[in-house]
Amino acid sequence: MAASRSSPETERLRRRFERLAGRIGKSGWILLGTIHERRIPRPQTRAAATSSYGPYYQWTFRQKGRTVTVNLSASQVRAFRRAIERQRTLEAILGEMRSLSRSYLEATTRGVPKRNPRL
Repeated sequence: MAASRSSPETERLRRRFERLAGRIGKSGWILLGTIHERRIPRPQTRAAATSSYGPYYQWTFRQKGRTVTVNLSASQVRAFRRAIERQRTLEAILGEMRSLSRSYLEATTRGVPKRNPRL
């Protein structure tokens, strides 16, 4: 069923979509992937102050169908984690925008009439 273009529901969908679109432009640097913290077990000796070496940080991501691993310094970890979190937030925003787009377009355009609509 087609709704009028200026219905309160379609206006709400349009405003929400525009707010989300505005957030995309302000997202900043983004990266795909995961950061892992690695520790290497130290052989058990009496002189060892700790039980492991590390931490060592690794960023893992997919590129051209292959997994790529990059070692990171401790100073890089915070920036890379923020970029990965921004990417995940961006994906959530895009998912919501897709849903809003579908709802808006279904409400404002005519579709093919259904045969034998079920109650």
